[in-house]
Order: sequence, then C-alpha cells, then structure tokens
Amino acid sequence: MNQKERMLVGLPYKAWLDGLSEERIANKLKIHEYNLLRPDESDRRGELIRDILGESGGNVHIESPFRCDYGTNITVGKNFYANYNCTILDVGKVVIGDNVMFAPNVSIYTAGHPIHPDSRNSGYEYGIAITIGDNVWIGGNVILNPGVTIGNNVVIGAGSVVTKDIPDNVIAAGSPCKIIREITEEDRKYYFKDKEFDVSDYI
Repeated sequence: MNQKERMLVGLPYKAWLDGLSEERIANKLKIHEYNLLRPDESDRRGELIRDILGESGGNVHIESPFRCDYGTNITVGKNFYANYNCTILDVGKVVIGDNVMFAPNVSIYTAGHPIHPDSRNSGYEYGIAITIGDNVWIGGNVILNPGVTIGNNVVIGAGSVVTKDIPDNVIAAGSPCKIIREITEEDRKYYFKDKEFDVSDYI
C-alpha cells in the first residue's frame, strides 16, 4: 500500500511521498486561478470548481477565497453554497450532502497529527473522513474536526468547534459543540428567533 492509499483509508502516512506533494501543487495552481477570477467570470468559475472537486451536483458555488489540499477527496451534492474563506483539509474524504450552506470562515479538518511528540516528529500524519448530511447550515467560524458526522437538517451555531457526531434535526453550538435543542415543525414559521415570516412562498 503506497502513502496515498494509506492516507485515503485513514492510516498513518507521510505527506511528501508517492506523488502527494505533486498532487497538492497541481491543486494549488487550480485554486490560485479560481481565487483570482473576476466576479463576472461565472462560467469559468463553474468549470474550474467542477475540475477541483472530486464530485459535485448541480448549482455549486464557493466564494473566493477558497482553500483545499487535494480537492479530489471532496464530494458535494446539489445546491451547495460556501461563503468566503472556506478551508477544507481533505487528506481524508469529505462528503457533503444536498442543500448545504456554509457561512464565512468554515473550516473542515480531516487532517491531524499524533499526540505524542515522538510520534508527531516522525512525520506521520493522518486523515479521518468527515460527512455532512442534507439540508445543513453551518454558521460562521465553525470548525469540524477529524472523523465527525453531521446529520441531516442540522444547524451548527457560529463559532462552534465540532468534536463529536451531531444527530439529525437539531441545533447544536458551542466549543465543544453540543446539542441545544431539536428542530420542530413550529420552527417553520420563523425566519429569525421569534420573527415570523410575512410571506407564504418559503415552503
């Protein structure tokens, strides 16, 4: 098993061997071009982000600047939107469902290093997959740590550090991130806290 194969299955690996450095450089060149596109170059933006990502559904938009290690280890569903300064360390697989929104400064870290200094100084690191379900909204400055799964229909509050899995249909927030409450049918009529919709076409 080479170092890339080890990386993709969550085993300790060395990031400078077996062509991994070259893959990261090739992706950085694409990211560099993407981040320098003019705001009105929407066609090229769409082409390039589809080339950067491993798989993507329809209607995918990521604001510049955007950063990722490989890109090919990221799968996104349809109707994905990421606001400014999204960072995805995709040494492990990152799977994102349909209808997902990221606020600014969301960071997804599949990458990690051993705790013990001797192990860490050996040069070995790891990547553990992260999964985000459908209909998820992740607030500003949220960090997702290696190995977490975010369920469907979840809202993660701004500034949260997610260290454990979050189940379906909840609001969660904090550092470390914890469940605040379930999302219920009653929430449908509000757009912010206790402010009710004055329109009917949001359903």
